[in-house]
Amino acid sequence: MFSVTNLMHRPGSMETIDEVVPAPADLGNTLIGVPEGSDIDLNVRLESVVDGILVTGETTVDVHGECSLCLDPIDFEMSATIQELFVFEKAPEGGPEDEVDEQYAVDGDSIDLEPALRDAVILQLPFQPVCSDTCQGLCSECGVRLEDNPGHHHEVLDPRWSALAGLLAADTEN
Repeated sequence: MFSVTNLMHRPGSMETIDEVVPAPADLGNTLIGVPEGSDIDLNVRLESVVDGILVTGETTVDVHGECSLCLDPIDFEMSATIQELFVFEKAPEGGPEDEVDEQYAVDGDSIDLEPALRDAVILQLPFQPVCSDTCQGLCSECGVRLEDNPGHHHEVLDPRWSALAGLLAADTEN
């Protein structure tokens, strides 16, 4: 929560926030995300406008996860842009539900940047993270890492022909 007391109903006034804050829980998905409690570098500008407080800026986070192909760990730094309007008064009930749910609001004399930050960061995370563009993943039959064994393969026999293979084996015994 950040105080906006000096900006309330004073269009044209502005403040900046340049802080390092701890990451909230569940900032990501099962494969990749921002570890809880890790540093989030927040650099935003709060501008008072007629309808509310416009928050514009950038955040930098350290992302940790695993490759969706080979399950190796992935760590990198990522930036996300934030631009959200925190309205002084939410749209009246009975209006379109989408508009009411998607609005951020000033709560008393402060704003909670966590939901806007969460939206900005999660939308920037890769849907299927990979450790490298050339990652070949794991063998679907035995789980061997294909990058370490480039010639690895399994002979796949069609079970419908197994009876004929038995006849061929009986014929070679005679």
